[in-house]
Amino acid sequence: MAQENTSTGTPAPHPVPHALGGGHPAPPVPPAEPSPSAWGRVDEEGTVYVTTADGERAVGVWQAGSPDEGLLHYARRFDDLRTEVELLETRLESGAGDPKHALATATQLRDGLAEAAVVGDIAALNGRIEQVIAHAEKALASAKQEREEARAAAVVRKQALADEAEKLAAESTQWKAAGDRLRAILDEWKTVKGVDRKTDDELWKRFSKAREAFNRRRGSHFAELDKQRAGAKHRKEELIAEAESLSESSDWGETAGRYKDLMTEWKAAGRAPKDSDEALWQRFRAAQDKFFARRSAVFSERDAEFATNAQQKEELLVEAEKIDPAANLEAAKQHMRRIQDQWDEIGKVPRERIRELDGRLKAVQDAIKSAEDSKWRRTDPEAQARAAQFRERVEQFESQAAKARAAGDERRAKKADEQAAQWREWLEAAEAAIADR
Repeated sequence: MAQENTSTGTPAPHPVPHALGGGHPAPPVPPAEPSPSAWGRVDEEGTVYVTTADGERAVGVWQAGSPDEGLLHYARRFDDLRTEVELLETRLESGAGDPKHALATATQLRDGLAEAAVVGDIAALNGRIEQVIAHAEKALASAKQEREEARAAAVVRKQALADEAEKLAAESTQWKAAGDRLRAILDEWKTVKGVDRKTDDELWKRFSKAREAFNRRRGSHFAELDKQRAGAKHRKEELIAEAESLSESSDWGETAGRYKDLMTEWKAAGRAPKDSDEALWQRFRAAQDKFFARRSAVFSERDAEFATNAQQKEELLVEAEKIDPAANLEAAKQHMRRIQDQWDEIGKVPRERIRELDGRLKAVQDAIKSAEDSKWRRTDPEAQARAAQFRERVEQFESQAAKARAAGDERRAKKADEQAAQWREWLEAAEAAIADR
């Protein structure tokens, strides 16, 4: 077996820790190189040497068998190291290995290679370990860069979320939508990782401050809204009290107008608290409905009465339209007075028939009045006197014309004829007026 040679101070072979640690089984060891003697030797005293670029180095003592067996033993130990390096290479290239762990293991192997109790191509193995270290360092640098890029992206994203939160806090009045968005921002915030603590704390303070500002502003808004709605409730209760007091009114026109005004005031009062606004409206509407139902019933009864009145007035009109004032004016006037008295006693008719019925009655009244005026004009003393005066003046100017013509004064005769003609025209007009009467 291998042991330390106390006479030469050459260390005995010792186990080399595996890169994967005690929790992982070592990979199978490939067979030793066919000629380990190319990289070492065993002297007559059993000291085992490995050949390096700097010369031979004693790695242990072999006294358990032949020199070839001793070299093979140390060559297999070399194979263990090489297998471990190959495993590190494979895991790094596949991406399955941890670069930091690989770097630490490879560094440990490289640092211990100068004293390793192995026989093999130390220089080649050292070169492969250096490649593993370079690969691991490159992977670590790449990972660091990715972390930095991810951190920068995370910072940018949280800055954007903080900016959005501050904008919502300062400007938005869409309280539900903005509140939902702030909650979504908080959920997303928790998923954004990799920001350094200092920056993360600063950004969190911005977001938290914005959220608190929004909550204060929203709270103030709803507090003011509650105040307004309490005022609206009080005002609507006043309107309801008046509406209910008017529901028994029989002053149909004025009360209906007031209900219209109350509706305008109701709309202007705004919304009461949600839990009472609908109940208030139902009370207000019930008072209106009660009044208008009563009015509708009265109007229906009145419309039936008015329809009967219209029928009675139609019957009177049939009688009135048969009156002939030209036949007997006084009898026509008396008949019309009796019809008028009956007409007034009948009372009102539907509004849409007033114009028609009154128009027909007025036509009869106008015919009687026209006959009466015509008779008066025919017997008017003033009209008769005026016609006589015109006749006298015509005769006077005709006489003057005859005398002037007999005296040979044609100029005076012509002038008198013109004056006579003018007065004759006036006489004819006066006589025509009397005849038309």
